Amino acid sequence: MIRAVVFAYHNVGVRCLSVLLAHGIEVPLVVTHSDNPSENIWFESVAELAALHDIPVIMPEDPNQPEVVDQIRSLQPDFLFSFYYRNMLRKEILDLPERGAYNMHGSLLPKYRGRVPVNWAIIRGEQETGATLHVMNEKPDNGAIVDQQAVPILPDDTALEIFHKVTCAAEITLSRCLPGLVDGSASLKAQDLSQGGYFGGRRPEDGKIRWLDTARSIHDLVRAVAPPYPGAYTRLAGKPMRVLRTLLAPARIGHSAVPSFYCEKGRCHADCGDGGVLRVLSFELDGQPLTPEQFTERFGETPLPFEDY
Repeated sequence: MIRAVVFAYHNVGVRCLSVLLAHGIEVPLVVTHSDNPSENIWFESVAELAALHDIPVIMPEDPNQPEVVDQIRSLQPDFLFSFYYRNMLRKEILDLPERGAYNMHGSLLPKYRGRVPVNWAIIRGEQETGATLHVMNEKPDNGAIVDQQAVPILPDDTALEIFHKVTCAAEITLSRCLPGLVDGSASLKAQDLSQGGYFGGRRPEDGKIRWLDTARSIHDLVRAVAPPYPGAYTRLAGKPMRVLRTLLAPARIGHSAVPSFYCEKGRCHADCGDGGVLRVLSFELDGQPLTPEQFTERFGETPLPFEDY
């Protein structure tokens, strides 16, 4: 029986581990992360899935420590798979499996190598992304491609909606190419790294809205960091404001000279620096969600300028 040690986390980890089990792969060990209590844990648990199938689980802070390497070596795995595992694996681990180490990445490599590829693809206005299984080496996301599956990014999709699509794409990709990896018939394609770039992680403070940007780029930022991510933020009426969901709206006569927010006739809008307008479907002011009616009751219908554009 083919044996694979699996490093996995998040929904992609759950679904791809499920694919391995469905294909009859023996998984003698799962390496995952302990959930961070300060993080919004909105995704499924790899550890719980492994426990359901009586698979041993470890959660080392550093997966490259000698005792972990020795434990994996003793299992003599044919393959090593990494499915949304967050730590880099060093060459000593990657060289252990007899038939190679492979990673599932949430983009159409070579595009968006690195961290949070779904969020970056939305921010940069892409119309598609996907999942790619590739050979692992010590440089992140640059090994030869085994297979990949594209999914569309629709104009109003949020990061969560795209992440669900990418999770499905990862499952399809792995299920499709796994038989070829097992029987040795899989063909690998080297990446042309000049056709993509490397992107770093994002912090909550990167969600600050720059209202002098175009309405389109602000809309892309809002949907890229919408809940369960921290959300896009600004200041209005002396209070912190989170903008959680938007749509592009027709420009209006009497567009504000400076970026402004207003609610009228049961709808809220934001005038942006390029003359474009966003319809604001959901927002919080000073930590409290408000309806259009609640906002106009407190502030009236006169446009209020944003304070940090």
